[in-house]
Amino acid sequence: MIQKSKQTIYWSQLSHGDWNIYVAATNAGLCYVGSQDKPFEELEDWVRRKFPASELIQDDVNLQSYVTELIEYFEGNRQRFTVPFDFQGTPFQLAVWNALCEIPYGQTKSYSDIANVILKPAAVRAVGTAIGANPVLVTVPCHRVIGKNGSLTGYRGGLDMKTRLLRLERSQ
Repeated sequence: MIQKSKQTIYWSQLSHGDWNIYVAATNAGLCYVGSQDKPFEELEDWVRRKFPASELIQDDVNLQSYVTELIEYFEGNRQRFTVPFDFQGTPFQLAVWNALCEIPYGQTKSYSDIANVILKPAAVRAVGTAIGANPVLVTVPCHRVIGKNGSLTGYRGGLDMKTRLLRLERSQ
C-alpha cells in the first residue's frame, strides 16, 4: 500500500435527510467517504492505518465542495462527481477504482466485468478485495458492482447502504 507520510486530513460530517456520513480530504482532494451512520471512530481508525502520524482536523468550510456534490447526488441531481480525489493504493487497486468510475450511473457490473476491464480476467477475487478497500464510498461507485448472478454482495457501507444507493440511481 502506498502511503503518504505526515499531513493534515480535514474532515466534516454530512448530515442531510437521513444520510449521515463522515468525509475527509487532504489538500490534494477527497480521500475518504464513510459508511452510513457509522461513528467517527471509523474515520479515525482509517486515518491511523493509512496516514500514520497525520493530523485530523474538522474543517466544514474546506470540505464544503465535497459535501455539496454528495448532497446533490443523494437528492438525485448529480450523476458524476467532479471533485478532485486523493486516494492512495497499489497500482492494482487504482486500476480497479478507476474502472469503477467508468460504470455508468444507474447500471451495474460484475466483479468479472471489472477484472476484464483491467485486463486481469483471472483476478476476480483480487478485484473484490480491491473494491472492499475503496476509501471513497459513493463517489467511486463500488456499490454498482454485484455478483455475476445479479445478487448483491458485500459492501463496506453495508448491504442496506448499497441497496439504497442502487435504488436511488434506478429511480432517476
